[in-house]
Amino acid sequence: MFQVNFSEQSMNELNQLDTRSQMMLVEVVSCLTQEQLDHPGDELGCFQRNGKVYFRVRAGEFRIYFEQQEDVLHAHYILHRNTFADFVFRSKLPITEDFLVEQEDSFWKYLESLRQKEDKEG
Repeated sequence: MFQVNFSEQSMNELNQLDTRSQMMLVEVVSCLTQEQLDHPGDELGCFQRNGKVYFRVRAGEFRIYFEQQEDVLHAHYILHRNTFADFVFRSKLPITEDFLVEQEDSFWKYLESLRQKEDKEG
């Protein structure tokens, strides 16, 4: 059983849930085994982003993105499944930490920032 640390974003998401849902999410992550992390399957995915190895575990309506730091799992993000923020993170699109915190509210601003970036580069 791993110790789990939560980022500010993931704690904010947890705090919005009822106690039962919080316990379920924490249990899903903390009960992962080293064997599962070494050989991800359907419920647990693995990918690299910005030089870090991230795992993505499904927990009901949520997706928890975390990395392993020795015997500690650090949960960076808890995102609702099938949301734009979840898609953006999985797809490795260029994002900021603020974008994931704000999620869909900043969708149009995010697209506008990409357009402005292209205009500056082009």
